[in-house]
Amino acid sequence: MRLMRNLRLVALCVLLASAALAQRQWVVTWGTSAAPLLADEAQMRTAGLVFENQTLREIVHTSIAADTVRVRLSNAFGRTTVEIGGAGLARRTEGANVDAGASRKLTFGGRDTISIPPDAEAISDPVKLTLPAGTDLAISLYLPKATVGAGIHYSASQTSYVGPGDGTGAAAMADARKIGAWVFLAAIDAEEPAGAATLVAFGDSITDGARSTADLNHRWPDILAARLEAAGMKIGVLNAGIGGNRVLHDAATNVRFGVNALARFDRDVLAQPDVKFVIVMEGINDLGHAGSSAPASEAVTAEDIIAGLKQLVERAHEKGIRVFGATLTPFEGTVAKGYFTPEKESQRKAINEWIRNGKTFDGVIDFDKAVRDPGHPDRMLPAYDGGDHLHPGDAGYKAMGEAIDLKLFR
Repeated sequence: MRLMRNLRLVALCVLLASAALAQRQWVVTWGTSAAPLLADEAQMRTAGLVFENQTLREIVHTSIAADTVRVRLSNAFGRTTVEIGGAGLARRTEGANVDAGASRKLTFGGRDTISIPPDAEAISDPVKLTLPAGTDLAISLYLPKATVGAGIHYSASQTSYVGPGDGTGAAAMADARKIGAWVFLAAIDAEEPAGAATLVAFGDSITDGARSTADLNHRWPDILAARLEAAGMKIGVLNAGIGGNRVLHDAATNVRFGVNALARFDRDVLAQPDVKFVIVMEGINDLGHAGSSAPASEAVTAEDIIAGLKQLVERAHEKGIRVFGATLTPFEGTVAKGYFTPEKESQRKAINEWIRNGKTFDGVIDFDKAVRDPGHPDRMLPAYDGGDHLHPGDAGYKAMGEAIDLKLFR
């Protein structure tokens, strides 16, 4: 009889432990998207993306609060295995300096080092560290061998640092040089209560925050993340914007623009933990690049872009992800030669009309309406213009982030 009671007690403990585990989940509190490498090592070296016996100290800005996090490293598009000789995570204080009292060593399956094969990811062991929402984190990676950077997000709008030797545990980084890219870094995941979610902002340079003030986190996904947090909504925001990205074509001449959206959707959206929502803002470069930075033969119609966007929606819906379509913002007068034409403008209007009324998306976010000049709706409002008549500035991104109805995510 006593044996039976003990067995029942053990079974109950197992069930309670399993239930406790089930009440926690991983969501992304910060993340980015990678583009292919430059043509050869010489170009990578010129760009400052070759490392040897150096520490990368990369600065990111989290979205939701957490007390347990893990780091996801990426060798996306890498040509060789990368050796990580040590890694650490800490709250950043200023510049390349970190709070020594809020610093943690990172391990991978209990080991201090890890080898990441080409195009693979590596996930660190979880670490306990109290992180308020909107924390600046420093992720330090020691690269002991000659290493060509991979998993690169070229235009971070954020300063990171490269210092000599193994500085993963150092509070300060002497003689550090600055870089404007994230390298070998894919995401920071936060362990959250059940019901939390990841939201992916999927787009091009306007999602990436081009022409926002560097280091101040003024991209529209940053504005949205702060609003979600203030509203008490446990939704982490992953910025999967890549400058120059297109729906239907890879970069014609500049690999920094990334592979086409249809190709990268699996890695950048569907493979992310606990994605419940995705905002899609893509298509302006499909119109603009043809005859400008890409061959005129790559010209596409509104119908072509709409067909591509429908594919993204279908693939997201297969995974139970709700998809919100964001209208394309005005670009008349852009300084990029050949990027704007009246015909391309008519195609933009057709795409926006479909986004608003095509009943394909689960909801609509009207960025066009949020930033256009009421007196000249084919142009961006001057107060919101980042200076090239294509990208918003800080005020424009703020208007975009504030134009999103948070009820979409309830």
